[in-house]
Amino acid sequence: MGRPRKFDEEVAVEAALEVFWAKGFEATSTEDLCARTGLGRGSLYNTFRSKANLYQQALRRYAELGHAAQAEILHGPGSAKERLRALLTAVIDHDLNDPEHRGCLAVNAASDAAGRTDEVAAEVRTQFTRIEGMLHDVILAGQRAGEITTDRDARQLARSFLAGYYGLRVLAKVVHDRAALVDVLEGTLAAL
Repeated sequence: MGRPRKFDEEVAVEAALEVFWAKGFEATSTEDLCARTGLGRGSLYNTFRSKANLYQQALRRYAELGHAAQAEILHGPGSAKERLRALLTAVIDHDLNDPEHRGCLAVNAASDAAGRTDEVAAEVRTQFTRIEGMLHDVILAGQRAGEITTDRDARQLARSFLAGYYGLRVLAKVVHDRAALVDVLEGTLAAL
C-alpha cells in the first residue's frame, strides 16, 4: 500500500497554472513547478506523470474558471448587447490590471509551438467552442429581440465576435492604452 497523499491536487494544478501562464510551457522548468506547488520532483511526476500532462490539466482548470466567469456575464441581466459589452469590458479590465500582462492562457497555448500537442490543441479548441456557443445563444436572443442584425447568421456573428474577443486578449498583452482597446470593443459591437 502506498503512502497517502498529503496535498490537494487541485491546489497543485492551480499553482502550476500560474507558472505556465506567467512563463509559458517551454520556459517553465520542473524546478519552477516544484517551487510553486510545494511538491518534490518525485511527487510531482508520480501524481501528474509529466510536465505536458500537468500543462493539460492546468489548461482544463483555466477553462473551468474562465467559463464560469464568462457564463456569469453572458447569462446575467441586461440586453444581449449589454451583456456582450460587459464581457469585453471585463476582459479589458482584467488584462489591463494584470501587472504581468499574461493575456489569455488558452491563446498563449494555441500559439506556443513548444507546448502545443494534439491534446493541447483539442483542449484549446474545446474552450473556444464553448464560448462560441454561449456567444451564439446571446446573439440569437439579440436577433430575436431586434437589437442585433439579422442580415448575418448568428453563428457567423458569434465567430466574428469571438475573433474580436481573443484579439483583445492578444492586444492587451502589449497595448496598455485603455482607449485603444475600447476602440476594438466598440468596433466589435458595431459589427452586430
